[in-house]
Amino acid sequence: MIRSMTGFARRERQIPEGLLAWEVKTVNHRYLEVGIRLPEEFRVAETDFRSSIAASIRRGKIECSLHFRPALTASSLAVDTALLNSVSERAQQVAVACGSAARIDVMDLLRWPGVVKDSAREVGPMIALAHPLLAETLLDLGRFRDSEGGRLRESLEQRCAGLMTLSDRVSARLPEVRARIHAKLQDRIAQLTQEFDPQRLEQELAILGQRLDVDEEIDRLRGHVLEVRKTFSGNEPAGRRLDFLMQELNREANTLSSKSQDIETTRAAVDMKVLIEQMREQVQNIE
Repeated sequence: MIRSMTGFARRERQIPEGLLAWEVKTVNHRYLEVGIRLPEEFRVAETDFRSSIAASIRRGKIECSLHFRPALTASSLAVDTALLNSVSERAQQVAVACGSAARIDVMDLLRWPGVVKDSAREVGPMIALAHPLLAETLLDLGRFRDSEGGRLRESLEQRCAGLMTLSDRVSARLPEVRARIHAKLQDRIAQLTQEFDPQRLEQELAILGQRLDVDEEIDRLRGHVLEVRKTFSGNEPAGRRLDFLMQELNREANTLSSKSQDIETTRAAVDMKVLIEQMREQVQNIE
């Protein structure tokens, strides 16, 4: 299954107590890392919110925020007088120490956390409504990541096709390359002026032929491409498996390049490495 680790979703809902809104943003990461920001009154439900997120997302760095804009009325407001007096005293002390540079604003005192409370608001029902809203947001995020994953799959498939085309080109040139190397060796043997051991020569030719033979590299590279394509239709997250396959593909392309005795084969190997590097960069963003 190809799913991008990059995504964004936002859902909001008007409730009697005010406006609830979830925002979830994800980027690529090696493991699952969840960061969550909540209004103070929702902190008691943080563990449950984290569990919901972890059940929906396997890998990535997640930034999740719950926003709450209360629908306050004058009758529901209450002032914590003790806290207000304490804050006011400290503000007066700072003003005396700083002199005329300090100015106390009443609205700043009221904005101090906990000074003004909504006495009519109960947190329990709001938390109960926040859970299904988070589930809807995560569904939207999943659809976004699946859509991005579809585009990544198309791009990877194009490059897989490119690797298969290049491997076919290399395979088609192998008979010509072998014939040219054989002819070159025969010319050199004909130029020898000293006698040589025919059996030793055959052994050396066999070793040289084994070193130059790239059939195995081509076969393994094609096999890895088939494995990449299999992951597209699997049910499990494919990111880690694809990352391993990129390493194997790169290894075969490097070996092919080092064993090549033909300029066209070398060019094909370089083109393969370019495609594999492009795939590797895209794979880093797959869950």
